[in-house]
This record gives sequence, C-alpha cells and structure tokens, in this order.
Amino acid sequence: MALELPVYLDYNATTPLDRRVLEAMMPYLTTDFGNAASRNHSFGWKAEAGVETAREQMASLIGAAAKDIVLTSGATESNNLAIKGVAEMYAEKGNHLITSPIEHKAVIDPCKYLEEHGYRVTWLRPDRYGVISADQVAEAITDKTILISIMAANNEIGTINPVADIGQVAHKHNVFFHCDATQAVGKIPIDVEAMGIDLLSASAHKIYGPKGVGCLYVRRHGPRVRLTCQMHGGGHERGMRSGTLNVAGIVGLGAACELCGREMAKEARRLTALRDRLHRGIVARVDYVTLNGHPTQRLPGTVNLSFAYVEGEALMMKMKDVAVSSGSACTSASLEPSFVLRGIGVSDALAHSSIRFSLGRFTTAEQIDYAIEQVVRGVNELRQLSPLYEAAEKGSPS
Repeated sequence: MALELPVYLDYNATTPLDRRVLEAMMPYLTTDFGNAASRNHSFGWKAEAGVETAREQMASLIGAAAKDIVLTSGATESNNLAIKGVAEMYAEKGNHLITSPIEHKAVIDPCKYLEEHGYRVTWLRPDRYGVISADQVAEAITDKTILISIMAANNEIGTINPVADIGQVAHKHNVFFHCDATQAVGKIPIDVEAMGIDLLSASAHKIYGPKGVGCLYVRRHGPRVRLTCQMHGGGHERGMRSGTLNVAGIVGLGAACELCGREMAKEARRLTALRDRLHRGIVARVDYVTLNGHPTQRLPGTVNLSFAYVEGEALMMKMKDVAVSSGSACTSASLEPSFVLRGIGVSDALAHSSIRFSLGRFTTAEQIDYAIEQVVRGVNELRQLSPLYEAAEKGSPS
C-alpha cells in the first residue's frame, strides 16, 4: 500500500476528527437539533441528555464529578475564565498570581492583562528542560497569593510538570491551583483529586474531537472555587458561562474523552515507540542535533529538535510533504524565535533551527520513516550551503 502524502506530524496544533466521534455527533447536527436549555419539549430534552452524558464522559477522564464540568468554546476561554474569574472573585483576599513565562499565550496574556490592572504576577523561571518545580512555587507564595497557574505539559517541547507536587503545595498554603492541561488530557493520566487541581482547562480538538469546544473543571468542594463570570446573559453553566450550548460539539468532546480513556495507555506506548524511532533515526544520520525538553518526562508523541546551522523555516520548505511546526512564529514582518525555547535557555540561533514533530492516533511507522528521510535530505542540502557548518566540520565553528 502506497504511502499517502502529505504526512501529518503536527498533532499538538490540532488533531483530525475521529470518525467514531463524528458518528456520535451526527444525530445532534441533524435530527436531534434541539437547544439544551429548552425544557418544554422532547427536542430540548434529547439535547440536554446528550450534553449531560458528555459531561460525565469528560469528568470520568480526569477523575472529577460531572457537576464540576463547565462547558466552554475551548481551552483559551477556559484559561481566561479560570484566571480572570478567580482574580476578580478573590480580589479582596489578595492580588498575587504565580505562573511561568513558557505557558501557552492563553495563560500568559490574561496574566499580563491582570498585571496592567493592578495585580502582581510572579513569573517562575523553568529549568533547561522546561520544568517548574514545586519548591519554586512554594518559595513564591505570599499571603496575597490567590492563584497558581502551571501547565501540565508544554505544547512546544512536551515537558511534563510535577503537577501533583505543585497541587500539594497549593493546598498546603490554601491557594487555588489552575492547570492548563490542554496538551496532557487524553495523552497521560490526569486525576484532579490525586493531583490537587482546583481548575483544569481542556479542549476537544487536541483529542480528536471538534474545534470550538472545550471545558473547565471547577472544584465544588474541598475547597469550593467560585468564579466571576466573563460572559453574561442567561446564567448557563452554573452562572459561570452564559451562551447557547454547542450540543453537537459537546457530544463530540464527550465521545473523544471516552475514547481516550479506553485507549490512552496502549496509545501512549505506541506513540512513545514511534517518537523514539523518529528521534533515533534522525540523530543516527545527522550531526549537531539537540533535543529540546525533558528526555524522559515528556509527552508520548512530542519531539522538538534543533538542527544547528539550518534555518527551521528553510528546512520546513525542504520537506513540504511533512506537516510540522517550527521554532519561529510569524509576528508582524519578522520571524521571532520561540518564546518557549528562549525561556529554557536555548540560543536564538538554535531556536530558529528547531522543528516540533508531534505524533498522534493515525501516525504510522511508514510515515515516521518517510519523515526521517525528508529531514536527513533537507538538513544535508541546507548545510551544504552553510559556511558556518563547513567551519564547524573543519573544527573551527564561529
């Protein structure tokens, strides 16, 4: 069977919709089209039943109760609701938040917004692997601290944080702990009770569900978390998030969560093997390659590599039939190196030479082997044009 091109290795950006998820959604896109808030007829009842089943499926995946799940349009909204919602609700208690500079922009930007409005934010510096330690968090807590927001796993380098240890510190000091688990949910085990998580953000499109739907876990007791809503009008979702529910999308999120719960352990083993096959296959044939992120405490399907003396954007152009992402992001008219890579101490030159490969449910060994060939060919061709590489080969890198 011939390999289908292009090969998709950008699962951390988004995932394809699993056909089983689509099948679960289809009735709510066609015959069962009711509004879940319509309580007077069967169309509304069916929609509401679909939503509540999905809520239970989401809760089950993270060890929560269904009533703890607040439905949103995705992790960006969930992060904003958690961070701003806590900050506003507990403003009289304190004005101090703790986070890190390598969080997703959907956490960084709300924190910067709050800084502009009189709140104080401590930005904890990660180690060279991208890890934030519980000791760092403990040292940063003051009597004015109301929220800690640290991600479960980094979207660019895949590094997994010691979430349970951070949760323990948070609860010891009676501070709420928000965890952006967008990249972790469905890939590695997450248990909000065991890990001491008070608020958790997740998104459907990272786990083979539809785009535009997500959820926020909000702890109801031990301790109870209260939020100031950010979206007014109708009092949906326990008054925390008004708006007509995206029933089909929510059903899709629930189905995606159930599939992940069933298949996660086996899939993690398979993806780890493929990830390591990709890494080993490249470094066996290409020199001056650096792994970014933790060597072992890392998501099963993520490998971020820097190829010295090669521009990441140029390498991507050389391998047009392999969908990956680079360590640069287009901002205005310039290419800025990844703030995550710079945040863990990677030089601008190496950050510009980095590529993130993220694997997923439909990645095959044949695709990995094809990607290896494309990377090796592309790097070799680009380095032939590099005077810096030539100097390095002669033993006098500049």
